[in-house]
Amino acid sequence: MLTSYDLPAAGAPATGELEIKRSRFITWVGRVESEEEAREFIHSAREAFPDARHHCSAFIVHVDGALPIERSSDDGEPSGTAGTPMLEVLKGLGLMNVCAVVIRYFGGTKLGTGGLVSAYTNAVSDTLEVTPRATRNLRELVTVNLPHAEAGRIESELRNAGIEVVDIAYGAQATYTLAFAPGERERVDAQLAASTQGTAETKDAGHRWVEAGS
Repeated sequence: MLTSYDLPAAGAPATGELEIKRSRFITWVGRVESEEEAREFIHSAREAFPDARHHCSAFIVHVDGALPIERSSDDGEPSGTAGTPMLEVLKGLGLMNVCAVVIRYFGGTKLGTGGLVSAYTNAVSDTLEVTPRATRNLRELVTVNLPHAEAGRIESELRNAGIEVVDIAYGAQATYTLAFAPGERERVDAQLAASTQGTAETKDAGHRWVEAGS
């Protein structure tokens, strides 16, 4: 099971440009959270450079509990010379939720199959070198009910043990939602047992992805 992946940082797309035998290769690399967002990103590149001959693209989108969505397009270039090499660069770096578009203005000189593969590979690779990234880590969630009089002390002990408190709801008792790395449930239960003399019981609450800049 995937527990961590890198993706472009939120914000404007990173850009780059190469010129090879008078052909211009303009690259956009950005974050997308769905296949629909990826196609919107590609459409935006088409709108920004409507007179370009090619708008080649590749994207990978993470899907919980399933294989990632991977798509690529040569957009009129010879089959396999643009979209597939671009996708291989993204896959080679282990990136998810990423879309790359390379816009080509033809310079009048054909580059040949090998030249095209090299051009599109380098266009994406070079731009990814200047693309800010973030990392998403999977966190398991549990809830636990704690008496109000003891909740503050127990919360402090949990935080000191490196267990994240992500939500607190107040009712007859204080209901805490805790987050931790996969595989740490036993440690969390042991910490709670020590803090509550064995009276607290955790309940599964699913999982979520937590993002950190890198």
